[in-house]
Amino acid sequence: MTYETEEEQVEKIKELWKQHGVPLLTGVVIALAGVFGWQGWTNYQDNRAAAASELYQAMLEAVLADNGTEDRAQGAELAEQLRDEYSSTRYAQFAALMQARLAVEAGDLASAESLLNEIVADADDPVLEAVARQRLARVLAAQERTEEGLEVLGEDASGALLASQQEIRGDLLLALGREDEARSAYQAALAALEDPQARPQLQLKLDDLAEEA
Repeated sequence: MTYETEEEQVEKIKELWKQHGVPLLTGVVIALAGVFGWQGWTNYQDNRAAAASELYQAMLEAVLADNGTEDRAQGAELAEQLRDEYSSTRYAQFAALMQARLAVEAGDLASAESLLNEIVADADDPVLEAVARQRLARVLAAQERTEEGLEVLGEDASGALLASQQEIRGDLLLALGREDEARSAYQAALAALEDPQARPQLQLKLDDLAEEA
């Protein structure tokens, strides 16, 4: 439809605005809110990740400083803070790994087991899960639950974790008196290493079994 004069066009625009102006404006506002809302959420997530990273770094520095029980206690507190305040981040699971390590060093195997079970159940990263399984297997073995430890190890790990998994499997099998199977596990661990000489203790374990054979 065409209009004969500019005045008619202006009047038509006014009429359209009266009919549709508010819904149109509302749609624009909603669209802009979506854009800025998403940007705000992204910034919020980025800020949380940065804060969690800084807290994790502080935790590591406290634990690795190894200046006595005070530093380790501080590390444990920071790990707990990470898990409480940043539970949705990967750092919370890393903090749980550290808590489990500190629990083992303190002789609290039950707490270490609980923490590692939590990681195994919740981890969305197969590498993190494999690390937790390996540590959990040793914790269970330390509680004379070696068979459970073998079950926890699960299927063969991949990549760099295969050697450590097979070595742990060998240790657990040896503890159960299953020497032939332990020997095979140690051999698999050595085969998985790029440089077998980097793990001389593993070769010693295998040599000890050869002498007993």
